Amino acid sequence: MRKLRYCLVDVFTNRLFGGNQLAVFTDAQNISSDLMQLLAKELHLSETSFVLPPQNPKHDYHVRIFTPEVELPMAGHPTIGTAFVLAHQQLLSPSRTQVLFEEGVGIIPVTLISQADSLQTLSMRQPLPTFGPQFPAREAIAAMLSLDSSTLDDTLPLEAVSCGVPFLYIPIKTLAALRSIRFRQDLWEHVLRDFEAPHVFTFTFEVETAGSTVHSRMFAPAMGIAEDPATGAASGPLGCYLVRHRRIPLAPRVTILSEQGFEIGRPSFIHITIEYTSQRITAVFVGGQCHFMGEGYIEVPGI
Repeated sequence: MRKLRYCLVDVFTNRLFGGNQLAVFTDAQNISSDLMQLLAKELHLSETSFVLPPQNPKHDYHVRIFTPEVELPMAGHPTIGTAFVLAHQQLLSPSRTQVLFEEGVGIIPVTLISQADSLQTLSMRQPLPTFGPQFPAREAIAAMLSLDSSTLDDTLPLEAVSCGVPFLYIPIKTLAALRSIRFRQDLWEHVLRDFEAPHVFTFTFEVETAGSTVHSRMFAPAMGIAEDPATGAASGPLGCYLVRHRRIPLAPRVTILSEQGFEIGRPSFIHITIEYTSQRITAVFVGGQCHFMGEGYIEVPGI
């Protein structure tokens, strides 16, 4: 038997048992794609990441990311969490301020920000947004969420947006309505499974924490995720959506704080920065803090 070692970290939080859990296999050489998927399914976290040598020596690492059901071309909390673990395990030089990851969408830079020789926050640059179709059947979406259609904010569209992974953005009028969502996978099968953006991101401008911009929830049955505590890949597009529809004051550098995971007992805070000039979005950043939880291993038959 061989032991495949991993680290466990909570991402988009600065405390124990908050944020989104992530397992990071820091030495994934000789782990097949099929075994990576099985390991992700066994651990059954939102995502599990696997670190490999870079395909191009100009970059630092090649990172593959799996949900319990599928491999993703990129994801937010695995990217942030993987960089944090590599720094924590001293697989990055303490003086490093940036790491370049090869992911399915291309090169993802991650900036490491330290204070008093302690890593404080990390920020990833995401691909520029692609705005997809709007979804016209508001009543069907409301039923899928177990809501009355009047609770959906009719001043904003139900719209697909992607910075690497497409999500359908659904604005909700009140925090009470957002909290009351009971996601119906049986209706999702009929309504959204075959839509361009089958992953569901709901949000409201009513928040629980002073300083937050939006309160969010994300549901992704296609990924094997009932509800995600913190979704970095959806947070960049969320910021782009809010900028595009002028729901926050425009500036060359817009900052947004999304709170997520409260309904499932894992409060998370995701910092979003959108750079905007000449009527277009020029850069998308998503970041936050991490908390190291521990280490473990899984035994599998030797090669």
